[in-house]
This record gives sequence, structure tokens and C-alpha cells, in this order.
Amino acid sequence: MNSSVAHRRILITGADGFVGSWILHTLEARPTPDLKIIAGGRTGKSSSLPVQTVRFDITDPARVDAAIARARPSTVIHLAAVSHVSEAREDPHWAWEVNLRGTMNLAESVMKHSPQSRFVFVSSSEVYGGADKVLGRLLDETALLDPRNPYAAAKAAADLMIGQMAGNGLNAIRVRPFNHTGPGQTERFVIPAFAAQVARIEAGIQEPVIRVGNLEARRDFLDVRDVANAYISLALSSFSFEPGLVLNLASGTGRRIGEIVDELVSLATVEIRVETDPSRLRVNETPFANADAGRIRKLLGWQPRIPWSKTLADVLEFWRARVKSMRPVAG
Repeated sequence: MNSSVAHRRILITGADGFVGSWILHTLEARPTPDLKIIAGGRTGKSSSLPVQTVRFDITDPARVDAAIARARPSTVIHLAAVSHVSEAREDPHWAWEVNLRGTMNLAESVMKHSPQSRFVFVSSSEVYGGADKVLGRLLDETALLDPRNPYAAAKAAADLMIGQMAGNGLNAIRVRPFNHTGPGQTERFVIPAFAAQVARIEAGIQEPVIRVGNLEARRDFLDVRDVANAYISLALSSFSFEPGLVLNLASGTGRRIGEIVDELVSLATVEIRVETDPSRLRVNETPFANADAGRIRKLLGWQPRIPWSKTLADVLEFWRARVKSMRPVAG
């Protein structure tokens, strides 16, 4: 299918979240003439761009339908989701409602009101589960789905559904990003959880101990700014693709969690001990070694640009500034 039409009305669901915020920030830094951005979310998002904010809950089909009928986007970047494994475990019904039913509501409305729209569905590497053990090689898009937790299962179901809808006319790309981090990510995720502890220890408001979970797991990490650039490129590019195309988004480098902790501790200005906290140990770990993102590199020339050392340093600086801003001023 030829997708050479310029995409000038971009709806970003979850625009008030971590990745959505970085997409807006990235677009601010490289403005595109005649580009209209529609930020979908539950709260408004400030931006220097001419952003139209649309507030709707993707689990409410009537409101989703009304929003899409008004916006009629030429591209959708669908980020809105229950995005944390622990949150999905705490309330799996809600995770399925948002990640599957919400995605269905959005995709059906796009097909109804804006059928030519490019629909960039953000899936997850978690859908692969333990597939890397079976493959015995770099994890590519041909791997079977093997979700190991409620978040992964809901995302896998939505991924398969979007693939099926692509066969019925949805102009969809399915992106499976591997772990990504950067400034602004909450402590519910592993790297900011470590960085926040380092910052509190440096500020003297936490004892000099970092409490950690499983340090042996390996993850393929990306910088959120590289991820934002990939989504924008997919949204704005005129490349041709077969609807339902699956693209991994990965660095190709597996990093042991324990090594990441050591790197952050090495950046600290004080001595810090590392101790295992049983409450932080996750069941059903899916220890990826590394992944193959050759398909998107071939299609778009995309590859990670930000050095890992800068990613870690920037996350730590973010938390240093945040901890400092939360401390009471003496006097």
C-alpha cells in the first residue's frame, strides 16, 4: 500500500504521559510547517506548539468516537495504556479494559471517521515473553508471542487485534519497543527507581543504601528521546508499508540490571551500598538478552543516537533536580 500522502494532523493519545511528553518536546525542537498536533489525554499538556488538546477516556467508546469524528487525524500515535507491569498485576481487569478495549475503541473510530489515517500502535517487547529462549538468537519480529504477565497479555491481545483489523482496512503499523527510559520517567520503572535513590542519598534524606530487586535480569534499553524520534518518523514518513507491519524498536544490546546499578553508583558523589529488597523482586521475569531492530533500520534508517552514558547521567540529573526542589529551604 502506498502511504505517500503527507501526514499533517497527528493525534497522540497519552500525550500527557512520559513518552507522549517527549514526542511533544521533540516536535517543539524541530517544528514542521503546517503540522497540526492533537494531544489526547486526561489532562492538558503545555507546549509552545499550536497543540489542540482533546480530553477523552479511551475506554469510553462514545467519547472516543466523538473525538475522532471532530479531529479526523491523518496519523494516530496510540500511546495511551496501562504501561507498568506491576500496575497491571494489581488490577488486571483495568489493564485489559484500557490496553485491549480502549485500543479497539480507538481503531474502530479511526476506521469509521478517518479510514486513510496511518495508525501507529505502540505495542511492547513484553509480548515476546520467553521467546528469546526458544529462538536462541536475536529476538526479531518473527518470534511467536509468549506473554508472561497481565500487562504483556493485554498488549499481545491488542497487537493481534490490530493485525487482524489491518487485514480489514486499518492502515496500521505495530511497533514493539523494548525498555526505554530517560528524564521524567516515574520511580515505578527500574532505572529511575535507582536514580531517585542515589539522588536522595546524596541529599542526605535516605540512608546510603540502594535497595534493588533482581540484578541478574538483562534488558535491552533505549533512550526515550530516540524512541520519540522513531514514532515521529513513522508518523511523518512517506514510506510505503503493508498494513499490519511489525517493527521492533531496540538497541540490540542487552544490559544486566546489576551493571546499570553499578554505573549509577559510580556517578554518585557519596559512598553507597547495594542491598536486595525482596519486595522489589518480580515474578515471571522475562530476561531478554538483546533484540534485532534491523527491519526499522532498513526502512527508515532509524537507530539509537544517544549514548547510554548520557541517558543514565540525564536520568540522575533529573532526579537530583527533583529531590532538590522538594527539599524544604533552610532558614
